This record gives sequence, C-alpha cells and structure tokens, in this order.
Amino acid sequence: MEFTAQQIADFIQGKVEGDATVRVSNFSKIEEGQPGTLSFLSNPKYSQYIYDSNASIILVNNDFVPERAVKATLIRVANAYESLAFLLSVVEQAKPRKSGISPQAFVSESAQIGENAYIAPFVSVGDGVRIGKNVQILSGSTLGDNVQLGDNVKLYAGVHVYQDCKIGNNCIFHSGVVIGSDGFGFAPSEDGSYRKIPQMGNVVIEDDVEIGANTTIDRATLGSTMIRKGVKLDNLVQIAHNVEIGENTVIASQSGVAGSTKIGKQCIFAGQTGVAGHLQIADGTILGAQTGVANSIKAGGQAWQGYPAIAVGNFRRSTVVYKNLPELQKTVFELQKKVAELENKNK
Repeated sequence: MEFTAQQIADFIQGKVEGDATVRVSNFSKIEEGQPGTLSFLSNPKYSQYIYDSNASIILVNNDFVPERAVKATLIRVANAYESLAFLLSVVEQAKPRKSGISPQAFVSESAQIGENAYIAPFVSVGDGVRIGKNVQILSGSTLGDNVQLGDNVKLYAGVHVYQDCKIGNNCIFHSGVVIGSDGFGFAPSEDGSYRKIPQMGNVVIEDDVEIGANTTIDRATLGSTMIRKGVKLDNLVQIAHNVEIGENTVIASQSGVAGSTKIGKQCIFAGQTGVAGHLQIADGTILGAQTGVANSIKAGGQAWQGYPAIAVGNFRRSTVVYKNLPELQKTVFELQKKVAELENKNK
C-alpha cells in the first residue's frame, strides 16, 4: 500500500516541504534511505545524512534548519520521533491477525477464551484461565491455572505465566518472559542449610506494559508483585518478589531489583543498574548505567550514578579526580619527600 506525502502529513498533522505527491510504501533509516521509503530525523547527530539520503520522504522537527538543499520531501511535525512511532503502530495494527485455537494446543475445558483470540500450536492453557479479546498466544507458551489475560495481549513464543497471575490490557511479552516464578525466599537453619519459604502470592501487571525477552518477574511471598500501568522492561531484567514498579517507569537491560522495593512513577533506570531490597525510590528518579542503589532515594526527579549511588554531578566530578589519581599520588609522594627533608634539616 502506497501513500503520498500529503496524505501522511494530513494524518500526522504535519506540513509538507517539497513534492507533496511523492509516494512511499516502506520505512528506512536515514543513513540507508531508499527511494519509495519514509525516514526521519530527530537526533542532531544524524543531520549529515539528510542531505544525501535517498529516502523519498523524511520527517523532521519543526525547528530543523537545513544547512544546504535536501533532495527528499520533508514533512515538518512537532516531534519527528513520536510521529514515526505513531505511523509504525498504525502499520503494525493493519497487519492481518490469526484467530482460532490450534488443534495442537492444549486448552482446559474450564478456560474462557475471548473473541478473535489466537492460540498457536503447543500452547498450554490451564484450568480456570480467562483470556480476553484479540489475544495472541504464540507457540510454546504456557498459562498456569487461574491466570487472567486482558484484551489485546500478545505473548510471543515461549512465554510462561504461572498460576494465579493477572495481566491487564494491551500488554506485550517477548520470548522467554517468565511471570510468577517463585521469589528467592529461603530461611536459614541452625545447621547451616536453607529451608524454602513457600511463595503464596502472585504477580499483577496492569495495562500497557511491555516486557522484553528473558525478563523474569517473581511472585510475591504474600500479596502481589505489582507492575503498574505503562511500565516498560527491557530484555534480561530481574524483578524480585513483592516489588512494586510505578506507572510509566522504564528499566533497561541487565538490571535487577531486589525484594520488596517500591519504585515510583516515571523513573528511568539505564542498563546494568541494581537496587537493593526493601527500599523506596522516589518518582522521577534517573539511574545512570551500572548504578548501584543501597539506600532509599526520597527526593524525586534527581539523577544518580555510580556505586554507591551519588548525585550525577558529583559522580562526573569524581571521575575527573579518578583519572588524575596517578599524578596526584606522585605529587603527594614528592611533597612527603620534601617535608621529610625539611624536618631533617631542622633537627
């Protein structure tokens, strides 16, 4: 299906500069643009590519000022990246969807399946499961007894949701996600061994949550591990038992949150961050890559980095000092030598 620049501009409330009749049928990166494709420019680091890009249409921000002529047709919008995301979602939603239950799937007789759901081969659906409308469950996934899935949920191949867990609407779980596995709960015995503590709770995931491949969210010991509306978790993230993650918080790959920690709304955790257990993390907290948090963060909207976590400004100043440590050590040794010489002279 092809669309003209003018049709796209009308759809995303943009303004065309150039040939409004040029047509596109696909997308491309700006540095690899091909005729008949639409690309975008939002990061100034890629500005040099816009002048030679072969893409037919390029989305740009309203404040973009070209340094020289651009051969592509431009569509100016308030936010080029957001407009591209919107167009991509429209295209994704327009793709045909499968429906029905594969004869190679196992579905309990007591399970309730919503309209237009698709259950692929080798899926297992346990007793008492409730599945909403337009749900897609791909091969090799399992739903334990009494699991609830809302509408428009997509589980990619090999997703496992343990018993009693509840998933809201419009959620996407990528391959290898495990929801509701036992929390890491063991009681030490006098003989040095550890006795397993039964994990009797569940996991509750609200609407519009996306979880990346091979991420795990442990069930609560008692009560619920809570993932609030709009949370986005990257690949390879570990969320421990009884954790609560606030609305619209995002956590990047290889990060971990220990048990019973409460994370606020609209936080941003970069890759390989670690948060200790039983802490409170304020709304809007930003953790730089490889930050380790050992104490609660009570003031919201602040950025932290390093281990132990310190304010990002202090961290950057500290890194300057670290680089100069060999020279500082040399200077200290020289000063110590001179002081010793002066002391010897005065004896």
